[in-house]
Amino acid sequence: MIVQLKQLFDIVGEKKEISYIIPNDELEEYTSYDFASGIAINGTIVNRAGVVTLSFSCSFTMNQFCDRCLREFTREYNYDFEHILVRSSGCDDYVECHDNTLDMNELAITDLLLQLPSKILCKEDCKGLCYKCGTDLNEGSCDCNEG
Repeated sequence: MIVQLKQLFDIVGEKKEISYIIPNDELEEYTSYDFASGIAINGTIVNRAGVVTLSFSCSFTMNQFCDRCLREFTREYNYDFEHILVRSSGCDDYVECHDNTLDMNELAITDLLLQLPSKILCKEDCKGLCYKCGTDLNEGSCDCNEG
């Protein structure tokens, strides 16, 4: 979704609500991730005292494999983000919106991919697999440690 920001940059007090879903077919290029649902985006862009701020949340569901036991599972994620939008800047602290436009899909997907945990576990106390026989230790113990 491309958001036009000219009016938001030019008028102090201006506000724009954002609510839409990035459909699964637009997420196919991210082949390392298995999105089970589209990404629901809800947020607000507001100009307060000449500073344009974007606040949004994204909700989605992913199919994943546990890094310890290799079991497949589905998990829902909800993240909140906030950015200051500027027309141009040499600083990485702000989101540059050239030509007064913002590619909301690109920003939201980048934000959420950077926010995802680096270690994916089916549950916090996942015991993983036995390093000798491969038994799923969540389902019971094995005989490898005996003797």
